[in-house]
Amino acid sequence: MKIGIIGAGFVGRAIGKLAVRAGHQAMLSNSRGPQTLFSLRPGIGCEIGTVEEAMAFGEIVVVAVPLLAYRTLPAAPLAGKLVIDADNYYPERDGAVPELDRGETTTSEMLARHLPGARVVKAFNAIPMGDLEHGGLPAGTPGRRALPIAGDDAAAKAVVAKLIDAFGFDVVDAGALAEGWRFEHGRPAYCVPLDREALAKTLAGTNRT
Repeated sequence: MKIGIIGAGFVGRAIGKLAVRAGHQAMLSNSRGPQTLFSLRPGIGCEIGTVEEAMAFGEIVVVAVPLLAYRTLPAAPLAGKLVIDADNYYPERDGAVPELDRGETTTSEMLARHLPGARVVKAFNAIPMGDLEHGGLPAGTPGRRALPIAGDDAAAKAVVAKLIDAFGFDVVDAGALAEGWRFEHGRPAYCVPLDREALAKTLAGTNRT
């Protein structure tokens, strides 16, 4: 499978490295251009390109940029594509976003509105990247860590769940994209190592207020 990654920070690099390790092809990109990423190709084993090239390359496209940078992404190249939203809202970095502060929407719903033709799945935002890179275990291992996902497209979520399993983690489906708030920054499940049963219980018991 080909995975295009927009954003070459900790999140993008970790997902690229694990994707290559799992036998997929990955292309990293950032807003500054591929010339700033040349050292990552031998280190990670991925391709590098422009944002536009990564969007065209990927059967899956991972958005791993600071939250408000999603507004710079063109919608047309991502129409019909599976887009993974790995973003988090940090007011100290992103500035205040009133509709998020009031609990009226989620980061993934904002991205989906911006990319109306994309199949958006929230994933990879609720685990430290060091844990993602080094904490995976074979399927069936007792206590295997689980990661939450949310989305409106069942087939897209199944693809993401398979990818997460290949990375070494179980999956808990939190439901529709609108339920992604349950594992956003500041929630009880955010960046806390939990197995599948404990994560499902924590997500179900999370309050929005």
